[in-house]
Amino acid sequence: MENEGAKKCHQKIISNMKRKRSDNHCKPLDTNKLVKKIKSSSSVQESQSTLNSEDKSIERLRTVDSEFVPEAPDQVRLVSALRDRWEVDSGFSSEASPSASGCNSPCLSLCPNTVVALDCEMVGTGPGGCCSELARCTILDYHGNIIYDSYIQPCHPVTDYRTRWSGIRRHHLHNATPFVEAKEEIVSILEGKVVVGHSVHNDFEVLDIIHPCHMVRDTSMMRLLSRLAGFPRERCPSLKMLASKLLNRRIQTGKRGHCSVEDAQAALDLYKLVEGEWEQELQNKLSDHHSLYKPSYISSNHYMQDEYWPDDVVAGSP
Repeated sequence: MENEGAKKCHQKIISNMKRKRSDNHCKPLDTNKLVKKIKSSSSVQESQSTLNSEDKSIERLRTVDSEFVPEAPDQVRLVSALRDRWEVDSGFSSEASPSASGCNSPCLSLCPNTVVALDCEMVGTGPGGCCSELARCTILDYHGNIIYDSYIQPCHPVTDYRTRWSGIRRHHLHNATPFVEAKEEIVSILEGKVVVGHSVHNDFEVLDIIHPCHMVRDTSMMRLLSRLAGFPRERCPSLKMLASKLLNRRIQTGKRGHCSVEDAQAALDLYKLVEGEWEQELQNKLSDHHSLYKPSYISSNHYMQDEYWPDDVVAGSP
């Protein structure tokens, strides 16, 4: 009897142990706990990824100059296109070496910092004021801010102030900047710049300087401006007429004469009006000119035939 009781007790213990094991295997998973675990792991991963991205952005910011200003998307595309096709060259002899392509870009990446507007006022010297000399010079940056504006003492005595056109009077030239000193400062400002002006070759003449042609934008020679203003193709309209037609602005009025600041601003605004078309037209002209000088190897291939070789070379060949 005792043995049977012991056997029954042992069997109950074994059955209970099996039941517990089966319950543990068949017990449903707690989904809430799993979701919490997944969320916690994903949040940890996201935090790590954000930290990594922040570290990368900080490293990028460290490598970028603090004064960097992002360019507009259109300007970036145009600048990259110009840099791909042309070597950047200011056109001055101070460059370390000429461009590899043999051609210079029409503009230094079209950055506003490379564009200035120039206007000069002249007085007459010599008999009857027949010679023109510089009496005032104004230079504006791309945004219309005055970089340089000074009255300049001519090298010879003034015989005609031309006040009606120049706006210069006798008192303006008292203690004026000597021409040699003014020229040196003006040249340093214009170096490497695209110069905008109206009939600007007259300004370069009185300044006694030569500026690279591809770095000059003369509004009197831009046919698109004349066409927009409704003038014939062969006509070179005055700055006053272009400003009136296209800018709805009255300049050079009254008896006080012209103002070089006002004229430079008008030329600059006219340039901005057609800047994109103008620069594209210059780019197309330069690219067409460059293509004319590409070597043609196909036309000379027939000279590789034996009949064009010297006899001694042909005889010595195996």
